Amino acid sequence: MAQRSRKQAEGETFSQKIGKRIREERLRLNLTQEKLAEDVDLSMAYIGQVERGERSFTLENLIMVARRLGVTVDYLLSDSIAPTENDEYRLWSQLMNGRTQEQKILAINMVKLMFGYLDERTVKGAS
Repeated sequence: MAQRSRKQAEGETFSQKIGKRIREERLRLNLTQEKLAEDVDLSMAYIGQVERGERSFTLENLIMVARRLGVTVDYLLSDSIAPTENDEYRLWSQLMNGRTQEQKILAINMVKLMFGYLDERTVKGAS
């Protein structure tokens, strides 16, 4: 009981912190709870309960969710995460996770086209 009170006094519980990170990564990928649950073969209610810190994943389920979100288990478990320069690369990796080779090539070509357009605008604007 004393341990539970200490956790509550400190703010979020460990389960709530993990749930919050899972939710943030899911939303970063524009995934619904329903889609994430479907992709990892879990119930939507269970995903929601984990995100709210009401339940915890088994290690097996945590690994499946981390893989689907394109993050490592240690990222989800770590107590505090400081943003790094690599956040954009991690996001790109997450977005590409589970895509076919054809979809990946299409996305890369679209980004190249967009950057070419932006570079042209920058050169014209500097003239």
